[in-house]
Amino acid sequence: MAKVKAKKRTAAKKKSAAKQSVNSPALKKAQAAVAKLERESKAISKKAQVARKKAVAAKKKAAKTKTATAKKAANQAQTSARKVAARVASTNAKIRTARAKARAAEAAAKAKARKAADARKAEADLKKAVDAFTANWKKKRAKDEAAKAAKQARREAIKARKAAKKAAQKERAAAKKAAAKAKAAAKKKATRKKTTRKKTAKKKSTAKKRPVKKKAAKKKAAKKKSTVKRRAAAKKASPKKVVKRKAAKKKVAKKKVAKKKVAK
Repeated sequence: MAKVKAKKRTAAKKKSAAKQSVNSPALKKAQAAVAKLERESKAISKKAQVARKKAVAAKKKAAKTKTATAKKAANQAQTSARKVAARVASTNAKIRTARAKARAAEAAAKAKARKAADARKAEADLKKAVDAFTANWKKKRAKDEAAKAAKQARREAIKARKAAKKAAQKERAAAKKAAAKAKAAAKKKATRKKTTRKKTAKKKSTAKKRPVKKKAAKKKAAKKKSTVKRRAAAKKASPKKVVKRKAAKKKVAKKKVAKKKVAK
């Protein structure tokens, strides 16, 4: 029958990979001690096999010959075989101890490596969390700053609108005031022109009426003169009264002068 090749187990590969991944001086030392004891055990096992064969052969020979020398040789062969077997047992015990130490060193190295890996992972996770927190904080800060800037911009826009409205109101008020002032000036000018026209018209009318007034004044003066003459003729009879009447004539003359001034 054709031999079927046995499939290699993956567990052994995993163990070797784990051994390769773990790097510890104590583990290396323990593994070296195990390898040394295994070599010694192999050599002693060979010696023990040889000693056992010799003891069996010596025992057979002593049973056949039944001589004292043969029996002594058989006893010596058995004693040496027992000694070699004891050495093999001792070496195997040492190998077991060394292997236990190696396993303990490997477990310690693995624990240390796992701890270091966990520490690295924890550090990476912490860094990741810190980076995420920093990114979120920066994002939030940028959002807050953008909201603050938008609010400030709105405030400034409202302020600018108010200022523009106020300026427009001021301009309208100034324009209104200027228009009112211009209107008042125009009105004043129109009134001045009107009054000037009235004055000129009045002057013209007064200029036309003056000859009539002068004639009336002359008539009045002539009338007064005639009355004065009559009174003077009447007072000639009494000289005292004549003096008084002369004084009265002077007063009348003064009154006439005053009336003429008023007429002008």
